[in-house]
Amino acid sequence: MSPKLSTSAWETTREQNLIRYKPSGTYFARFKVGGKLIRKSLKTKFFSVAKARLPDQIKYFRSANTSNQAVSNGKMSFGDAVKVYEEQLAANPDQKKSTKSYYRLMLRFLHKTWPELRGTDIRKIGEDDCGKWLSKFQTRYAPTVVNNTLSVLRAVFQIAITAGAIFDNPAGALKRVKVRPKELQLPSSAEFQKFIGCISEGGGRFSRDAAHLVRFLAYSGLRVGESHHVTWSDVDFEKNRLQVRGDPETGTKNGEVRFVPLIPELAAMLVQLRKERSDEPESAFVMRVRECQKSMDRGAQLVGMKRITHHDLRHLFATMCIESGVDAPTFSRWLGHKDGGVLAMKTYGHLRDEHSAEQAKRVSFKKV
Repeated sequence: MSPKLSTSAWETTREQNLIRYKPSGTYFARFKVGGKLIRKSLKTKFFSVAKARLPDQIKYFRSANTSNQAVSNGKMSFGDAVKVYEEQLAANPDQKKSTKSYYRLMLRFLHKTWPELRGTDIRKIGEDDCGKWLSKFQTRYAPTVVNNTLSVLRAVFQIAITAGAIFDNPAGALKRVKVRPKELQLPSSAEFQKFIGCISEGGGRFSRDAAHLVRFLAYSGLRVGESHHVTWSDVDFEKNRLQVRGDPETGTKNGEVRFVPLIPELAAMLVQLRKERSDEPESAFVMRVRECQKSMDRGAQLVGMKRITHHDLRHLFATMCIESGVDAPTFSRWLGHKDGGVLAMKTYGHLRDEHSAEQAKRVSFKKV
């Protein structure tokens, strides 16, 4: 619910159209569109963040108003609905920049493979048209891209439904493509140690820092984006745990702060790094590089192992947890999952079964 209107509860700011609700400290956008006063929460208590979100929020409502006018005039093209979708996407404070960029990419794929769509009257686009596009599209792109582009197409039509331009979603009945789970081919412990050595001794200016990032991701299970924001203040050597906060504006993927235990290898690594960099303030970032894929590609080639990505190091952490006997609900919390281990079992269940079968060979009623 929106806060009750009370002059004493609101205060203006030095930024036009930006106000603050004093009881909660939350900033709101306040502006007029089509003669109607709009007051919309920007979902932040930080002025700088609110100021950055304000323009997109205003653009979204003004674009939606333009679309409604188009409908009232009997004209609404698919492009009109796309404009509202793009403004809505930009104004959404709950989505990260990377997520927004990804959906914009899906929109570009849609326009590339269906170029005449943007200028078409949205009421003249039928289910058969959408089906023909999907049939061709899914032969050219990966299942994940197909499904996400289909989601964008449906979302654009939903905007037209909300505006009253159409009654049904012509893409609503289209079936998503089945996505096959990625086959994990991860390095053994011996291969991983050689892999780190090759990266560390690569001879580059940041070779050693790249090796630190690889070890940090593998020993913690963090997403590479989460590792960008870890500072020394997040490392609690006394409680033997690491605080994961994520991006200062959008947080972690699920929006919550979590704690990851320092397994022995991670603890030893961080202790050594802190000794080497004892002059750094608590606010300094622990990792000095944001990515190291080229170094990883080179290291994998030298070791003779399959190429792995930053995210595969997260899979490696989960695999080690399974092989060490950690239950799925526990390590899924370390990974930042909120489903109690359902996704973890779906992703790593076969690894658990393999490990269980291997361990069963050790059980014998025969006397030694």
